[in-house]
Amino acid sequence: QVQLVESGGGLVQPGGSLRLSCAASGRGFEINAMGWYRQAPGKERELVAASTSGGSTNYADSVKDRFTISIDNAQNTVYLQMNNLKPEDPAVYYCNAGIYVADGREYREVWGQGTLVTVSS
Repeated sequence: QVQLVESGGGLVQPGGSLRLSCAASGRGFEINAMGWYRQAPGKERELVAASTSGGSTNYADSVKDRFTISIDNAQNTVYLQMNNLKPEDPAVYYCNAGIYVADGREYREVWGQGTLVTVSS
């Protein structure tokens, strides 16, 4: 079974930076894409950024030019560098991975447990 373990959340002042990490572990899987979603209280979960294993990326308009997603394929880890954090960024950030298992015959989505990001002065 594949698991995603996130780290890096916390409290930061407006304008500050945080780096989130998410490592996939398990056996017999191949990552197709990884991404970050976030969910603020009372709001729906939304895509923040995603990357394929080949490096093609996609960002929400609200985070373009501030956040950067990157994948380390050798470590099965995805990072989200968040700069210039704003008061509208606080949320629980969830890691997501699209993976192939069973020798590529089956495609699954896996979610992490979430990490809290708080922006406050």
